[in-house]
Amino acid sequence: MDNTASTPAAAGTAMNNTSTLLVRAYRDSDWARLCTIHDAARLDELRQSAGTAAFLPLAQAAASEGLFDAQVCVAERDGQVAGFVAFKDDELTWLYVDPALYRRGVGRALLRHAVASARAPLTLEVLEGNDAALHFYLAEGFRLERRVEGHLAGNEAFAAVGLVLCHRPGETAADFTAA
Repeated sequence: MDNTASTPAAAGTAMNNTSTLLVRAYRDSDWARLCTIHDAARLDELRQSAGTAAFLPLAQAAASEGLFDAQVCVAERDGQVAGFVAFKDDELTWLYVDPALYRRGVGRALLRHAVASARAPLTLEVLEGNDAALHFYLAEGFRLERRVEGHLAGNEAFAAVGLVLCHRPGETAADFTAA
């Protein structure tokens, strides 16, 4: 897949006055950077949830977990890939950001791109214990739907608990925080 269509990041996601952030389609030349980002960020995710023993590098996990079964986009900051997202019409399947760029608008720009592209309510799953991701998605208008127990996709030897979240078009956090 080598599509060069791109969109500027959503308003309010600029890194600083001199940095630019662009969300665009994945290109084959992005692969090495995706591996670097995933492998570092996935370890952060697993430290807070299922444990680092469950880690699989992206080079191994991409096929078994269906990375390219979805639309894949990257956020590019000053010409370098800073994060990536994969999503289908109704499901966000991957979102990882370079740990050196956490809390700088990269994940927010990627998430907002996926939400804007979705054609139905968008669901995702967060590992229980990954509180930073949970709070991020809730702040972006997702709602906790249910808790599921099972095993990690692609690495079924490890038990995991997932929190299923859903974003419905037109629904905002204010619609359900007062309820």
